[in-house]
Amino acid sequence: MELTGETVKYGRRKGQSRGSTPPSGANDKSRLPTEEDLRQVTILSQGDWNRIAAQLEKKSRDEEKRRALKEEKEALKKRSQDMVKNWSNTIAGQRLKKLEARAIREEKEEAERVQVDIEEAKYQAQCRKEAIEKAKTLQYYQTDRVKGFHGALLLTEVLKEREAQISLKTQREAALSGRDKDLLARYQRDLEEGILEDHRKAVKAIKERKKVAEFQLKQVEKHIADTEREIVEDIKEGEDLKQQVLHYNTEKAKIEGIRRQEKVDLMKAHKQTVADRDLIRAAEGQKEEEEEEQIRIFAAAKKKMTKLRKLREQDLWHKKQDHVNQMVDKLDGQLKMKMDDEDDRIARAVEEREAAREKEAMEKQLNLEKDLKEEAEHRMLQMKQREQQEREEKRRELEALHVKMEADKLFAAKQKEKYQQARDGNARLAKFHIKQAGERQEKTLKEEEEKLEMDKKNLELLAMEEQQFQEYAKKVIDHCEKGERNTYPLRKAAREGHGGGLGPVFEGKGGIRPSYLVNDYTDVELPHYQRNSTDAVKYSHAGNTSKTSKRLGFVW
Repeated sequence: MELTGETVKYGRRKGQSRGSTPPSGANDKSRLPTEEDLRQVTILSQGDWNRIAAQLEKKSRDEEKRRALKEEKEALKKRSQDMVKNWSNTIAGQRLKKLEARAIREEKEEAERVQVDIEEAKYQAQCRKEAIEKAKTLQYYQTDRVKGFHGALLLTEVLKEREAQISLKTQREAALSGRDKDLLARYQRDLEEGILEDHRKAVKAIKERKKVAEFQLKQVEKHIADTEREIVEDIKEGEDLKQQVLHYNTEKAKIEGIRRQEKVDLMKAHKQTVADRDLIRAAEGQKEEEEEEQIRIFAAAKKKMTKLRKLREQDLWHKKQDHVNQMVDKLDGQLKMKMDDEDDRIARAVEEREAAREKEAMEKQLNLEKDLKEEAEHRMLQMKQREQQEREEKRRELEALHVKMEADKLFAAKQKEKYQQARDGNARLAKFHIKQAGERQEKTLKEEEEKLEMDKKNLELLAMEEQQFQEYAKKVIDHCEKGERNTYPLRKAAREGHGGGLGPVFEGKGGIRPSYLVNDYTDVELPHYQRNSTDAVKYSHAGNTSKTSKRLGFVW
């Protein structure tokens, strides 16, 4: 092929296709073109050559053109998106602006709610603190000593009130003569002033409530207007979202169609794969059937051999049974002949018996020799088999013995290891028991120490409570003394020691004051004082454990 200016030369021999191999010597450079070769040359114009080349390269150029067009569209789309993403006069921009404003508003409202929650939490914490303090105070007031002291305080107030009532009664009796009118006028004037003051307070409260109602009404109207405006904005935003959802659903339907087509293609490929797999399984099944057929042929042959062996054994048994039947028939005939002619039968029987004996003896001899020979052969065979069997058994026994010895060694090693593990476990268990006993003893000592420490703390707490109670009682008694009240019940209730008994205070038991009752039906509490009326009894019965008709009682 040669290119010369505006033309193209292309030649081939007659009867030779374009794709055929040229004859030998065609590539020889020394060979010059003949006149016949020159006649077979085809000349193409530049336009035809370009048309043929364009036809051949049409597919690649179309692909390149589509790819360039797609890239250009993508670039224009990206450029448009970058250009309009910050515009505020578009629907998306307005929506984005509303979303940003809404987010800012929600953040502000959330900050306000957080501040309100913080203030509410502080208020609730203060309320809890006050409630706890009040509960502690009420709990302290519910203790026996404080309740008793408050009872004494109430008795003091009652006594004071009683004294005041007596004094008032005395003064009224002294002033009833001429002061009733002045007191009545003064009481009437005070009553009228109180009624006027209450009226002024009621009018002021009504005005304040009216102002609050007007303010709340304005707030309600403002809230209603804000709600209506938000509803209109939400409706408009919903319309925008609806249009966007429709566009989204359209695009999604297109994508779903593409995905469905891909799934159809994938299903076709899967079905082709399943068909190929079924062919492979069918070939494997045919191979397995051929193997099973060979197995069935082998089993049938084995079954036939077993059947023939059984038939042979049955034939031998029938022959033996026929021989026995012949012997029985023969003996039966002999017995019949004996009954017919006993003498002849005896003679014939003797002759026959002698002949039979001789024959039998000969047969016995032959059979004996044969049996001895067969027995000798059988014995030799049995001996050989027995020797072989004994050797085999001995070999198996030796192998079993070796296996058993190895198993015994392994078992002994395992038992030794097991015993060692048991000993180690027992030793660890003993150490653990010793450690546990020590820990238990330490725990017991620790618990005793904790109990002692707890008792000590309890005593300290009781002492502190006693001190707080005495301080509280002292303040109340001082206040009552300043108010000129009778403080004897308070001083009696504020004495040292827990409990309302008349016994001595036990310092080692937390300062309790127990009660002691007499041993009779009256259950009267023994008093707390000491007299010398029992000294004579104590001195006269010193060291004497005999009964006495007098009751000693308690002495402090």
